[in-house]
Amino acid sequence: MILDPYKGVNEETVPLKEGPSGFVALVGRPNVGKSTLINTLLGKKVAIVTPKPQTTRNRVLGIYTSNDGQVVFLDTPGIHEPMHRLNEYMVEVAQKTVKAVDVVALLIDGVRGITHEDQLAIKKVFSTDEVKPWIGVVNKIDLMKENQVVERTSELEAQAPFARVVALSAFTGEGVKGFIDVLFSLLPHGPYLFPPHMITDQSIEFLIAEIVREKVFFFTHEEIPYSTAVVVEKIEKKGLLVIRAVIYVERFSQKGILIGRKGQMLRLIGKEARTELEDLLGTRVYLDLWVKVKEKWRKKVGALRELGYYQGKEV
Repeated sequence: MILDPYKGVNEETVPLKEGPSGFVALVGRPNVGKSTLINTLLGKKVAIVTPKPQTTRNRVLGIYTSNDGQVVFLDTPGIHEPMHRLNEYMVEVAQKTVKAVDVVALLIDGVRGITHEDQLAIKKVFSTDEVKPWIGVVNKIDLMKENQVVERTSELEAQAPFARVVALSAFTGEGVKGFIDVLFSLLPHGPYLFPPHMITDQSIEFLIAEIVREKVFFFTHEEIPYSTAVVVEKIEKKGLLVIRAVIYVERFSQKGILIGRKGQMLRLIGKEARTELEDLLGTRVYLDLWVKVKEKWRKKVGALRELGYYQGKEV
């Protein structure tokens, strides 16, 4: 039996009831800490995190439940100037998510301050026609002095008519409780939207593909991680869990780099992904990775559909 990697609180501890309950979008430019924040909020990894920007490609749902209310977070791809069809898809996911939620939380990196990219993100997703409340979030206060936090908070308040601006550290969790309390004060009152034990709606195939892609981002450089997509073709239980997955690249030269000399790079990616999957799933895993070429897939809507994008599930 595969253990549920997404099991949250005990269902008997937090019975289904009414209270502050609704959807909250986490938006902002790439690499401001949205995925780190959702993982910290839930206490479990539901979104992959790497030091490279544009790691998140789809909206990732995470459900925070307590006796005080339920918040359904939607982690979104970073807002940026698109260079090809995949980038356009990612920005569209963020924009569509904003329209479908009750509250929008826009994050900035407090250490870097408000950049041109932050202003672009605000311009692309903020609309004065929207009646929903917006929250500004200054992240990375663990790396800032107190006067810097005050300064960044004031700067963000001046950018748009936010209902509130809060400061926190997605990495350490400092200020996160205050952020949740603000959300509870803004969300509509109603029944909890998901069972208390559930913390995400992502499939096991999505989880596996994302973890493999995360390792590609960690161990490869330049265009390689951005040119890859992962598709899980088969999962079978044969004493251990047998997983076959394909990593697609755009050029044959990229395939050679991803496999590495005598297969060393692909083995490293597979080993790290397998170790994490075994921890999450609670069972032994045999991970069979293959690399295939699908030329210019990031620029073709048809290829994007084949690889799992544009499936009508981005919101």
